[in-house]
Amino acid sequence: MNRIFTLIILSRLAKRGRNDTGKKKNCRAKAKGIGEPDKHLKYLCDLMQIKAPQTDFLTKPTIRHAPNPSCRVFLTLLGKRTLLGIWEKLIRMKASELLVECLENEGVEIIFGLPGEENLDLLESLRKSKIKFVTVRHEQGAAFMADVYGRLTGRAGVCLSTLGPGATNLVTGIADANLDRAPLVAITAQAGLERTHKESHQFIDIVENFTPITKWNTRIEKPEVIPEVVRKAFKVAQAEKPGACHIELPEDIAAAQTEGVPLMREAEHWRSEPDDHAITAAVKLINESKYPIILAGNGVIRGRASKALVALAEKTRIPVANTFMGKGAMPYHHPLALSSIGLQAHDYVNAGFDKADLVIAIGYDLVEYAPKFWNPQKNKTILHVDFTPSEVDAYYTPRIELVGDIQRTLSSLEAKTAARVASEYYQNLREYISKEMQEHAHDDAFPLKPQRIMHDVRQVMGEEDILISDVGAHKIWVARMYPAFKPNTVIISNGFAAMGIAVPGAIAAKMVHPNRKILALVGDGGFLMNVQELETAQRYGTPFVSLILNDGGYGLIDWKQVRHEVKPFGVTFGNPDFVKLAEAFGAKGYRVEKAGELRPILEDAFKQQTCAIIDCPVDYRENLKLTEKLGQLVVT
Repeated sequence: MNRIFTLIILSRLAKRGRNDTGKKKNCRAKAKGIGEPDKHLKYLCDLMQIKAPQTDFLTKPTIRHAPNPSCRVFLTLLGKRTLLGIWEKLIRMKASELLVECLENEGVEIIFGLPGEENLDLLESLRKSKIKFVTVRHEQGAAFMADVYGRLTGRAGVCLSTLGPGATNLVTGIADANLDRAPLVAITAQAGLERTHKESHQFIDIVENFTPITKWNTRIEKPEVIPEVVRKAFKVAQAEKPGACHIELPEDIAAAQTEGVPLMREAEHWRSEPDDHAITAAVKLINESKYPIILAGNGVIRGRASKALVALAEKTRIPVANTFMGKGAMPYHHPLALSSIGLQAHDYVNAGFDKADLVIAIGYDLVEYAPKFWNPQKNKTILHVDFTPSEVDAYYTPRIELVGDIQRTLSSLEAKTAARVASEYYQNLREYISKEMQEHAHDDAFPLKPQRIMHDVRQVMGEEDILISDVGAHKIWVARMYPAFKPNTVIISNGFAAMGIAVPGAIAAKMVHPNRKILALVGDGGFLMNVQELETAQRYGTPFVSLILNDGGYGLIDWKQVRHEVKPFGVTFGNPDFVKLAEAFGAKGYRVEKAGELRPILEDAFKQQTCAIIDCPVDYRENLKLTEKLGQLVVT
């Protein structure tokens, strides 16, 4: 214990001495000689300007009770004559420093945020830490970055803001993480507790405001609870189903003196799996079905269960459809892959569900795609496989629920199910879908058809490169026409479905995967919602490409208005010169002027050592043509 605690002390001294090069160097040097307590004592006392006692007391310890039990061994080592001075100056620290130590203990490497008057103490503590603070241009951008960071890594992304308007600017990104099941921890500053009971400048109850959009959130009212609060926030955020948590830190608490150490994290976390009786019952259900189909959701990707999914599908020859956020769980080029389901219209993939007598829903989340669209008659037999029990829905009533670790559950099913022959019907359906994916892939019409755009983008992107889709009409085309071969290579917000996620999300993706190509595929509406973060990307050297599908309006709403037989209203707008806008940010700008230019422009853009913006006119008349086609769809 004395070795561990001495390391903590020296680490804290090193942080406090960062403005003094000599002290910082000495702290590191002393940390290496941890087995020399006499030298440590003399060094610590010299540094703290405390008179060192005679060292013979080290062999005659007299201290039996320390203010903090975890410190007893170390304080015994030091002796009572130095207790008061060293306890006060070394063991105690600002609450903000303890909070940062707890964040480091959780493995936090990056925090996205903005500075503010009420988080000055926390910012100073971050400055002295190993954590990288990414200063953004708007808090919504910070929350989206943390959102996508959590989605890609499985570890909670962290965002920071000040009180009041700074905190409320986080709302959209926090809500998006919560419904898209991405682990996120938001930290907001707050006014001092002495003024929270009355009307006060910039004060609103952020904890109450954030309650509907988080899994858990709290205000720190006593500094000594910081280790518990931080540990709980990360544990809850990262537990299934993952989501957002929030910690509020009032400025007077941040500045208060306290003591404590981070709580230990679980060394390993083992999820349970269903018992043999449940597995046997599920296997019987699968073996007796004639036209089973698998619906794979984002839970498969979160659970790192893609290989187990493929193994089960290959043994049983059961075809797999994925939700928008499940793209990549089943490689598109696999002969059992049926691509994405998620349109409210009756798409080719829906025909597979029409035929199915058993739907095996694996990691499926109702927030993405309501079951009434694939089980409108409420007559499907459903096998639910997920980390958590199923949501209650009249259109989703599972016959059997296998609740536990998805990967191990699928492996158990694969081991016990009978091998079978692939259905001719589903083989024909796969051929329909493959032909559809090639439609207009080489069409030279201008403005470009969305099908041509998806094809050319896929040709330029590698299998592990990452496409971040914003929200709009293009999201439908990405989900439907852009093949995915690996998990987490197509990021679509389809729970909260928030516009403006792509540009900040691309920054986070590039920080997580600096050696991959990152493409933000955006509409002209969503792009301008967080365009300011291009400056953030340039400042931190995180180059990515933004492909803007330019139609001069909110194309998805226009599409829906026409489908509802109302005249389009309030959906058109003007745009800036995107090439000049790119240049204003120090980025490279391109404008596509004929169909054949898109692919070479994309290739050149990815060669740049800076951000690139591509203005690409799109013909969204294809939206209505798709609606008409799906309305006449017959698959035999």
